[in-house]
Amino acid sequence: MERLTLPPASWRTRPGLDALATALGAEEGAARYVGGAVRDTLLGLPVADIDIATAHPPQQVITRLASAGIKAIPTGLAHGTITAVSAGTVVEVTTLRRDVATDGRHAQVAFTDDWQEDAARRDFTMNALYADPVSGTLFDWFGGLDDLAARRVRFIGDPYRRIAEDHLRILRFFRFHARFGDTPDSAGLDACTDRANDLMALSRERISAELLKLLVAKGAVPVVALMVERGIFRPVLPEIVDVPALTALAEAEAAAGVAPDAIRRLAALIPPATAEAVGARLRLSNADRKRLIAAHDGPGSEGARGLAYRVGREIALDRLLLAGADVKELQDWSPPRLPVGGGDLVTRGIARGPEVARALREIETRWIAEGFPDASRTAQIADMVTGQLLGADSNS
Repeated sequence: MERLTLPPASWRTRPGLDALATALGAEEGAARYVGGAVRDTLLGLPVADIDIATAHPPQQVITRLASAGIKAIPTGLAHGTITAVSAGTVVEVTTLRRDVATDGRHAQVAFTDDWQEDAARRDFTMNALYADPVSGTLFDWFGGLDDLAARRVRFIGDPYRRIAEDHLRILRFFRFHARFGDTPDSAGLDACTDRANDLMALSRERISAELLKLLVAKGAVPVVALMVERGIFRPVLPEIVDVPALTALAEAEAAAGVAPDAIRRLAALIPPATAEAVGARLRLSNADRKRLIAAHDGPGSEGARGLAYRVGREIALDRLLLAGADVKELQDWSPPRLPVGGGDLVTRGIARGPEVARALREIETRWIAEGFPDASRTAQIADMVTGQLLGADSNS
C-alpha cells in the first residue's frame, strides 16, 4: 500500500518550527502535526494555526522546550496544552489524551501515549489526521482522508456519543459542513437534529463564538437553511427564521464585493424587534449589539456617503445592504472631517454656546447635501449660515 505523505506547504518552513519538532522528539516519533494544519494543507488551503500532539507528559514538554531555549507558556496545563514560541512561531503543543469523564460542556482527561486513543476522542474524522514532521507520513485511523476527499464531515464513531461528550459539536458539525462539506452525513445530521435541545446546556459565549464563525463560512446560507429546517436553533435562538433575508444579503454582499460579516448576517436572520434581546443573550460586545440593533434602520435620506458620515462606514454598510440599497459610493471612501469648527464660527460673530452647535449642524447638513465639498466651498457655506443666523438675531 502506498504511503501517503503531507504535501509541501509554506507553513512547514516557518522559523523555529523544525527546532520545536526536534525538541519534542519528532525524529523518534514522539511528536506529530495534527488537526487543522494537516486538514487544510491536504485541501490546498492556507494554514493559520499549527498544532502538535506529543507523547510526552506536559511537564516533560516544558522541560524539553526550556532545554532547547524555546519559550513555553502553560496555557492549558490541566488539559495538557502548552503554547510554544520558537523563533517567533507560535504552536499549540498538547499531550496525547483520553477522556475520563465528560458532561457535554467540560472534559476530564488523562494523558496517554496511544496515538489512536488520542485520535478517537476528537470530533470529526477530518480533524483526526496526523503527520510526521520529519517524513510527512500521514496517520489516519478513522477514514478521515476518504471523508476529506468526499467533502464529508463525519463524526468519529457514534455521533450521539460524540455529541454527549461535548454539545458544542452540534454547531461545529454544521460550521465544518459550511466550510468543507458537500452532502451532509446523514447519521451526523440526524444525531444533531435529535440532540438539538442539548445546546441549552452550553454557555451563550460558546454558542455565540461558534455561530459567528458559521455565518461567514463559504456555505453558510444553505447550511443555515438546513439548520432552520431541522430546528437546530429553536432551543437557544428561536428568533433565527428569516433565511430568505440572509440569502438576499449574501447575494448583495457578493455583488458589491463586500466581505461577509457575521453581525450583519445575524441581523438579516432575526426580526428587528428582537435584536436587543438576541445581542444580550449572545453576550455580544457593546459595539456589535449597537450594530445589530441599528442594522434595519434603513438607508436614510442623505445618500450612502451621508449615512456613512453620520453613523460610521460599518453601520452604514449594514443598513444599506439589508435595505437592498447601492453601496458603490462607499468603495475606497472614508468619511471626511467637517473642515470648520466652533472656533471658526465664533470669529464670524456667532456667540459661544448653543448657537455655535446650531450653526455647525446646519453647515454640516448643507456640506453633506453638496457631497462634502472642499474647505473653500465649506467656508462659503459657513459664511452663508452665519450670515443668516446673525441677520435673524438682528431682526428679532
